[in-house]
Amino acid sequence: MSHSVPNRNWSYPTAIKFGVGRISELAQHCKAVGIKRPLFVTDRALASLPITAQALDILDAGGLGRAVFSDVDANPNEANLAAGIAAFKAGGHDGIIGFGGGSALDLGKMIALMADQKPGLEVWEMEDIGDWWTRADASKIHPTIAVPTTAGTGSEVGAASVLTNSATHKKKIIWHPGLMAKVVICDPALTVGMPKFITAGTGMDALAHCLEAYCSPHYHPMGQGIALEGMRLVFENLATVYADPNNLDARAHMMSAAAMGAVAFQKGLGAIHSLSHPVGAVYGTHHGTTNAVVMPMVLDFNRHAIEDRMEAAARYLAIRGGFDGFREAVMDLRETLGIPENLSAMGVEASRLDELTEMALEDPSCGGNPVVMTRENTRKLFDACM
Repeated sequence: MSHSVPNRNWSYPTAIKFGVGRISELAQHCKAVGIKRPLFVTDRALASLPITAQALDILDAGGLGRAVFSDVDANPNEANLAAGIAAFKAGGHDGIIGFGGGSALDLGKMIALMADQKPGLEVWEMEDIGDWWTRADASKIHPTIAVPTTAGTGSEVGAASVLTNSATHKKKIIWHPGLMAKVVICDPALTVGMPKFITAGTGMDALAHCLEAYCSPHYHPMGQGIALEGMRLVFENLATVYADPNNLDARAHMMSAAAMGAVAFQKGLGAIHSLSHPVGAVYGTHHGTTNAVVMPMVLDFNRHAIEDRMEAAARYLAIRGGFDGFREAVMDLRETLGIPENLSAMGVEASRLDELTEMALEDPSCGGNPVVMTRENTRKLFDACM
């Protein structure tokens, strides 16, 4: 029997406790997965907010202490990781609660991975290349509980972290199957206090994940379906939460869309991410906002390869006009959310485009783009984004 169906490896996320007020279950979920002395990893901005105090009170009441590590940069790096490991060891901790956006969740996973690995093993040796993950001792990875407070990266349902090498300014993806959170608490009430530009940027990150997964040529029908419904949830709810931050129904739908985008991108990412990763690493820009800036230009770049597929998506999303209608809907959403017009408006300098092009071509997201990325067409794409 002949067939052309490829062999693929798929995995689906962990236990998700979804709903308003579910943060109240934090201590019991820690105990259920055997965490007795959690280190609560969050970012500097969140550390002083009431939602963080509330979560720490719940832990404290459950007899789990209130140890916090918040020395986390917007694009976390190996120095943040070293400081986090030192805090983990000093406190005699046995597990991680990642609380925040992608930065805190990603760094929390890295601390859980690296705190007790064999001496001399560098985090960069676990980059998501081939079977490099097998270099880690899986039995030494500490359990994590993930609590997202933004609706964007979907890092809570993934086994990877993005870590910036501060010497080379390159973002590296570190992956290990043992990094999946044991439990995820998705409580939409935690996202209500996000600054508006973070609501916008993280929401557009979720859209970018769904859009790129949907357009990726790889075979993953489950991811394809999830990506399509995730796009619908973003188009129907992001403008609503931006205008009315207290709308918990729309907040909940955005939280679903974020997790769905990260599940779907097992199918692949593309040029949106391979452009925004180097820009974020060199200029420290917000990742989701950068994705939103380059999204229309990447749609144009991929047009001839994705036109039919986008036509089908537009029909499902009740957007008139096929590809052009979809692109227009993206432009309208960008305008509503106050997204910068182009990369120049974000401070990117034309003199660095050659360097950024080289970095984009090294980014693993390249492989999922529907049009093969070359030095020449990627440089032109960067020009179009200026």
